Amino acid sequence: MAAIVTDQFRILNANNFVETVENSTNSYYVFLGLDNPTNVGFGRTSTWDTNTPNPVDNFNNMSHVGDTMMFGKKVTSANIRRLVKRVNWTQGSRYEMYRHDYSITNLSPITRSARLYDATYYVMNKNYDVYICIDNGATGISTTGNASQDEPLFTDLEPSRAGESGDGYIWKYLFTVPPSDIIKFDSTEYISVPNNWSTSTDVQIQSVRENGDSDLNNNQIKKIYVDQQGSGYSQNVVGKEVDVVGDGTGAKVVLDTNSSGQITKTIVSAGGKDYSFGMVDLGPIGNSAVSAGNYAKLIPIIPPSKGHGFDLYKELGTDKILIYARFDDSTRDFPVDTKFAQIGIVKNPTVTGSATTFTDNQYSSVNSVKLSTSSGSPTIGEKIQQTVSEGTAEGYIVSYSTDTKVLKYYQDRSLYFNQTTLDQTDYVGVTTEAKVLSFESSANNIVAPASGFQGSVDTNFTGISTNPTGNKLIPLGVNFTNGLASPEINKGSGEIIYLDNRPTITRNSRQKEDVKIILEF
Repeated sequence: MAAIVTDQFRILNANNFVETVENSTNSYYVFLGLDNPTNVGFGRTSTWDTNTPNPVDNFNNMSHVGDTMMFGKKVTSANIRRLVKRVNWTQGSRYEMYRHDYSITNLSPITRSARLYDATYYVMNKNYDVYICIDNGATGISTTGNASQDEPLFTDLEPSRAGESGDGYIWKYLFTVPPSDIIKFDSTEYISVPNNWSTSTDVQIQSVRENGDSDLNNNQIKKIYVDQQGSGYSQNVVGKEVDVVGDGTGAKVVLDTNSSGQITKTIVSAGGKDYSFGMVDLGPIGNSAVSAGNYAKLIPIIPPSKGHGFDLYKELGTDKILIYARFDDSTRDFPVDTKFAQIGIVKNPTVTGSATTFTDNQYSSVNSVKLSTSSGSPTIGEKIQQTVSEGTAEGYIVSYSTDTKVLKYYQDRSLYFNQTTLDQTDYVGVTTEAKVLSFESSANNIVAPASGFQGSVDTNFTGISTNPTGNKLIPLGVNFTNGLASPEINKGSGEIIYLDNRPTITRNSRQKEDVKIILEF
């Protein structure tokens, strides 16, 4: 049985994803993790940075991602946009007109695309205005149309030519990418499309949407394509208005013919409404007298939905999503000395110690220790240890601030496997060494054997800020009790719905981290 997953299904999935992100009952976060991917162990490789492995999608590996997750930034409606491929208007280029019937048997004439959304039927100008091509001067005789000479720069609602060159192009203005979206979402490959098109109260968007609503203005059909001119119709007809018949009502087209009774020109005089197909009624210019094989073929181009601009997502094929997040050290949740090699998206992590969904703007998913004294310089990603009541607690360093003496770390399963085989092979000492033990607020130092760093826990420190010099209060991002702070989310909570392994990125105190994730449905 033949079947397809349609373009509209993909667009629907993209729309549904945006809506679930914007739903206040959900919390989606972009997260960063894995600061030591070249430390050989579970999920890591010595060649990670030169031959980065693909993520493994199973419960075991996703749980490990939860172990090594470090920081998260919430995704809001301001930081998610639908995308379409970027097509810049360039003088002298040929663009395809919008048609509702591109297919494997009716390829688009320039890009030879079997689907509308792969054709070059819209452009963005130098001002970030986006237009759809209603007409490019093409006919059945010259299917590729003309080279575009006039850059569209108008923002009028009705389709119009862009200049006086006579290139034959008619453009329909759709929207302008706002400056705030250019900053966050601009790329060389994609155009960001406004959110909430169907409900937006933005004056410009509302005007375009309502102009495209043929229920309001009987203005659905904009173009009648002359695929075959025919011959033998009434000769030298000028400005004859005829009906477009089909499943809609009200559309009319004005025709011209030449001395051979060929149709030479069509102009839509009334767009009508409710058409999903149509045929031009040529009876008034004598189709009964036309001999077999000489009939004209005029194709009413049916816009998506009610008209051009009414349903922008269907019109442009928005089956891709871009998510933006910026990480900085404004709250000490994302320290400047850390590294990361994984970027992902997690849905609905929970507040530490409860089943309540975490909703704050950002989170730290690592443990923290406030030290009172320290010596040496630790290396990010190296192992730390502390002798505790049941044995030895172990972790990997995520960050250390010499200003605040706050050490951040995570504990992942690679610390507790057989350190020779790096897996679950039995080994001497498994009774104590394979058990995850927490660091403690005690007099026992925390040490990093590889670098020689060590420090004592500040067992008297409780709070969320510190003033080490007496001149400046520094927020620490997490709340400490007796020198220890837990992650803000439960380890492994939430659903990881996207994961990207990347070569290690080392932070710099002079930079912010702008993360852009593109999801294709």
